[in-house]
Amino acid sequence: MFTQDFKQQPYWWDRSAPPIEQDTELPKKVDVLIIGAGYTGLHAAIQTARGSRNTLVIDAEHAGWGCSTRNGGQVSTSIKPSFSELEKTYGKKMAFAIYSEGDQSLQFTGDFIRDEKLDCSYAEVGCFHAAHNTAQYEKLARAIEHQGSVLNDDAYMIPRSEQRSELGTDTYFGGIIFPKHASIDPAAYHKGLLGKALEAGANIISNCAAENINRDKDGFTVKTSKGIVQADKVIIATNGYTGSLTPRLQRRVIPIGSYVIATEPVGKDLMDQLMPKNRIVSDTRKVVYYYRSSPDRSRIIFGGRVSLGESDPRLSGPKLHNSLSKIFPELENTKISHSWMGYVAFTFDSLMHVGEEDGLFYAMGYCGSGVGMAGYLGKKLGQQVLGLQAGKTPFNDIKFQTRPLYTGKPWFLAPSLMYYRFIDSLNI
Repeated sequence: MFTQDFKQQPYWWDRSAPPIEQDTELPKKVDVLIIGAGYTGLHAAIQTARGSRNTLVIDAEHAGWGCSTRNGGQVSTSIKPSFSELEKTYGKKMAFAIYSEGDQSLQFTGDFIRDEKLDCSYAEVGCFHAAHNTAQYEKLARAIEHQGSVLNDDAYMIPRSEQRSELGTDTYFGGIIFPKHASIDPAAYHKGLLGKALEAGANIISNCAAENINRDKDGFTVKTSKGIVQADKVIIATNGYTGSLTPRLQRRVIPIGSYVIATEPVGKDLMDQLMPKNRIVSDTRKVVYYYRSSPDRSRIIFGGRVSLGESDPRLSGPKLHNSLSKIFPELENTKISHSWMGYVAFTFDSLMHVGEEDGLFYAMGYCGSGVGMAGYLGKKLGQQVLGLQAGKTPFNDIKFQTRPLYTGKPWFLAPSLMYYRFIDSLNI
């Protein structure tokens, strides 16, 4: 099942190794303290540092240790609910504004990478969102018909009869193409962001866990594992790793383990057969799978939510491989070279949220689709800290929900996943 050189770490780290910790002294006072050195935190830091604010970014692990370097490298518009669902809840104007932010996040990511000349294998390959039964295909078709009339969307349907032109499998029942969605090397992207933040003048300290935040008359006093720092403003950029440091936010995000494997190299002819157009792929299951080829088209990167408990990647890897082999039987004997996991943050309304409370800013809850949106909202947070009107986003205006008795530990996750797997097995 595993190659001889198997690694329990992200495939992306082979190219972009975790940064070496610098022996940096913790400053006593900063204008802006950012907790979390992933996409959100670094994009915020780029904005505030370029805006002449003395900026410090800290992380409990090394910069990028979390899902910013553990994701599948799929860049989408990031909005989970359909337009009609949002329209029913918020009205047409707000639904349009939310969907527009999704489009803006995708456009921003590509523009930023090009403008800043980041070397991270960014490619607008398009996404094939596959229907796992006929009912889901019809649901996708109805949704795109409604959205297309309102949003001028360029997405289009692919029937099952034409599916193999997009994906070399008969497992699905057709699907929808989003032609502007993209792929990326997530760790190389993070490495580029880290460099840009440092160039802008931000100070970044790894292995420096924030332990306590106290508000005082001059702003905030933050106790860390490396000492105490005062800050005028604080940004929380912890997403799936949000914990007891911010209990109010912890009660509003649901940490869910997302598991990924990389296969050993496969031949060019087989790759051309399985993924002829190099699309990124997702499907309509409640317990979703997402996958793609590696940037050099030598391997399949395959991810999903396969565990009821957060287990060892050596245990989750074979489960993912089993699912991969059901989609592509040709890969049944292909071994796993890398297996890893990370935490994503879901929310009770399936939307991301941005907010500010007397100088404490946050953005989180990307619901497993944050590669583009996390950076975009990080930029927005940085602009809000600078007092710029451009930082305003509709996600500031949506109530950040929680539920009674929920404290941040998702006791309901195991029964929910079992229920969703049952639903996925039905043709509904």
